[in-house]
Amino acid sequence: MGGFDALMEALAERMRRQKEEGDGEGQGKGKNGQGPTGESPFGANGYHPEGVRIGQDKGRHGKAIKVWDKREYKNLDDSVELGTRNIKVALRRLRKWTRDGSAEELDMDGTIQGTAEKGYLDIQLRPERRNKISVLIFFDIGGSMDSHIKICEELFSAARTEFKNMEFYYFHNCLYESVWKDNRRRHAEKLSTFDVLHKFSKDYKVIFVGDATMSPYEITYPGGSVEHWNEEAGAIWLDRVCQTFDDVVWLNPTAERHWDYTPSIEVMRQLVGDRMFPLTIEGLEKAMKELAR
Repeated sequence: MGGFDALMEALAERMRRQKEEGDGEGQGKGKNGQGPTGESPFGANGYHPEGVRIGQDKGRHGKAIKVWDKREYKNLDDSVELGTRNIKVALRRLRKWTRDGSAEELDMDGTIQGTAEKGYLDIQLRPERRNKISVLIFFDIGGSMDSHIKICEELFSAARTEFKNMEFYYFHNCLYESVWKDNRRRHAEKLSTFDVLHKFSKDYKVIFVGDATMSPYEITYPGGSVEHWNEEAGAIWLDRVCQTFDDVVWLNPTAERHWDYTPSIEVMRQLVGDRMFPLTIEGLEKAMKELAR
């Protein structure tokens, strides 16, 4: 169609011309080139390398530039039982132990030594040993991520257990000006990404979890978001994250052998400084090692 701007202009013109019935363009069934063989850049169920999806219950190829439907997502379940303990073991590489706060834990060695030196029972207490690491996780939700829900829930549950000081937010495809905590109320209770980035200190470890599979326009263009008209390109928001925090990684549930076939993955990989890792046990270990530097 000649690029993102040309596609949006064509859609605006199409909406002006089209009222109740589609114009029948494309080789598919019904209006707007619908059907499995449809080739129109507008409509449902057909194929176009960069089109606008309208009136389709779910994605088929993951190449839509915009989706003109209201979409609902579910929250990740952090109480799910892990299918393996290996995720927890991998996350434990990101630890920095410290003892602070009130002295509430029995110091056995100190008590024994004090009792031996003083000749009477000398109970000594010490602060509980805690993992000082603070983690901020951004979860991509909905769309192509639906096929990765199980592994994301396992990661979410394990992270809740291993990181006592953990905050999380949801986004869709690429980070923009707002995020949310509850997918059931994401349209009504969005939070400013700018406020989130300035809420936490620079020592927070930032983890993005997403397949980075989308139209490259969603990352590189203002207005490129698949769901709304974003004033600034997603790449600008990713750069702000990397400028705000010292340690940022991206975990990708898509098998690494497929990354080269999706241009948006390479774009996102460059934006996070080549710190994208597959969401596997080995990938987790490498990501935690990177964050622990």
